[in-house]
Amino acid sequence: MKKKIKAFAAVALAGVLALGIAGCSSGGGDAASGDGGAAPAASSSLRFMTGGESGTYYAYGNVLAQYATNGDYGLDVTALAGNGSQANIEALQDGDSDIAFCQSDVLAYAYDGTNLFEGAPYKDFSVVADLYQEQVQIVTCDPSIKSVEDLKGKTVSVGAANSGVYFNAVDILGVYGIELSAEGSADFEPVYQSFADSADSLKDGKIDAAFIVAGAPTTAITDLSTTKDTYLVSLDQAHIEELLSSNPYYSEATIPAETYGTEGPVETVSVGAVVIANNSVSEDAVYNLTKSFFDGQQDNADAHAKYNELVLEDAAAITSVPYHPGAAKYYEEQGVTAGE
Repeated sequence: MKKKIKAFAAVALAGVLALGIAGCSSGGGDAASGDGGAAPAASSSLRFMTGGESGTYYAYGNVLAQYATNGDYGLDVTALAGNGSQANIEALQDGDSDIAFCQSDVLAYAYDGTNLFEGAPYKDFSVVADLYQEQVQIVTCDPSIKSVEDLKGKTVSVGAANSGVYFNAVDILGVYGIELSAEGSADFEPVYQSFADSADSLKDGKIDAAFIVAGAPTTAITDLSTTKDTYLVSLDQAHIEELLSSNPYYSEATIPAETYGTEGPVETVSVGAVVIANNSVSEDAVYNLTKSFFDGQQDNADAHAKYNELVLEDAAAITSVPYHPGAAKYYEEQGVTAGE
């Protein structure tokens, strides 16, 4: 079922992006003890690879970096714009980042050497926290597209080539019997674009629909809705259940009507938005970073809506990749065993 988005201006991001982030240097230095009381004596500089500037990773990542840097955590965290989950993992691997956002499915691909990382597993990283859920959002300005089946014969952005979004599109289209492979699709014309480019192409009438996987509300969609009638396409329950039965990385998700001002709730699926760290980052630094996430939820909740979705047990619930010892220590002190 298609849901129309009412146009409105997204103003929260402007305040977030106004926050200054100081300094950029190599990470993994020694930090003082994770004792939450006294200010640590030494500083660890961490480069935090987030996401594109029109996505939730970037906005929320800047808030998290600012809070951790300004608090008594012995951390100097610099938020950097990134190019998606695969690129973020590669940045860790290449030494260009110390911590990064990553979709829960993509981090498992990397660790196991499948899909995006077929035959080339990368295991020198670990989990810090699963912070919130990223909804699969199928966006269109075409009122005739009312279901996933209606994408047949259309021009559809399926995310950047070989991105996490691309594989989400492959999975979802697959349960509907719509073919999408590395060679393209016999059922529709695929294009490979970022969130911002997809929104621009929808605005200009160059494509008919786009897959966007990000925490809702997503800036690319809210901005689009200020200039054109915009809709989200719901997945039906039978196909959601089929997808969940064959893929452990997805969860059933509902985007409430008030998120975008749609005519009703939008039914879809989601993956986790996970912060990961290179294994070279010290235990103390990751402990203090993890602590700053939860302290920030109490002290800084109005800075970004995603703080409201941070749940201790969920943050520690990833099972496909081990947790960093520093993060595991923090969860253990809170009475939660990470990775179970």
